Amino acid sequence: MTLGIALLGAGRIGQVHGGALGATPGARLVAVADTSEDAATALIARFGGELRDIAAIASADDIDAVVICTPTNTHADLIELFARAGKAIFCEKPIDLDLARVRSCLEVVASTGAHLMVGFNRRFDPHFQALKQAISAGQIGAVEMINITSRDPGPPPEDYIKVSGGIFKDMTIHDFDMARFLLGEEVESVVAVASVLVDARIGELGDFDSANVILRTASGRQCAISNSRRASYGYDQRIEVHGGLGMISAENQHQVGVEIATGDGFVRPPLAGFFMDRYVAAYAAEIGAFISSVTDRDIAVPSGVDGLKALEIAQAALISVREGRKVALSEVIEI
Repeated sequence: MTLGIALLGAGRIGQVHGGALGATPGARLVAVADTSEDAATALIARFGGELRDIAAIASADDIDAVVICTPTNTHADLIELFARAGKAIFCEKPIDLDLARVRSCLEVVASTGAHLMVGFNRRFDPHFQALKQAISAGQIGAVEMINITSRDPGPPPEDYIKVSGGIFKDMTIHDFDMARFLLGEEVESVVAVASVLVDARIGELGDFDSANVILRTASGRQCAISNSRRASYGYDQRIEVHGGLGMISAENQHQVGVEIATGDGFVRPPLAGFFMDRYVAAYAAEIGAFISSVTDRDIAVPSGVDGLKALEIAQAALISVREGRKVALSEVIEI
């Protein structure tokens, strides 16, 4: 069975998913929609499909599923539209920046029986997958502590900062989902600190560029997350998990996997430039998992609920920074 897919949004992440769709068996890119006709036409020239508007896609018989890569403030409305239209839905994170809006959107998903998967691509990275498999196999015993390092090579443009929802809901939300994925227990409390150390303009726009977060589960398991909008040495993506029997880590990926040793020392090539390079395999596997979940009628994972829980942690982290205290997730769930 081949699914007819519509891609909504032809920007940077839309280009990434367009490439993944083109390489995924069982998927055919039928249509592309974007507010910029030039951007949509350029994507179509690379990956196929035809230009259509949202209404035409919703009513089309040749489209089985949509991949939503539009700005965040459109996600919830589009999910509801296509849930009611009977299309399977893949949506980039987050569903919305407002918890109440996410919950109301998920009510529509539940009432229509829609198939919804949320785009937390790092779960599908082969290195992080191997780490998860080792944990599940009991190779390091019960998980006790996790350290996640996630640092971008440089800050995004000001226009993006203005609409991103802030570092916790935009950047750290990936790490919150990864923490849930690896801890094996739900987060009970959050302590976060954040500063503006990279670019004063980011602070003027009401955001932070440097943050550390500690998550704790009810049993006492901990996850420490380190974020920065600047890493002069490249895209820094590392995870270390400590357990009762040992430790497992997933190290940074370099542009080329070699190391040169001479009398002057050891030299390795630079790190992967940014997420489009570092997570190519993850994006492809993610889209493949979505297509398989639709054709096999399996539950989509990460689900809308996974998206909601990561956003709840992000909201708790923001409250923790603003009020300078530990925040229980129960406080946020009540918002």
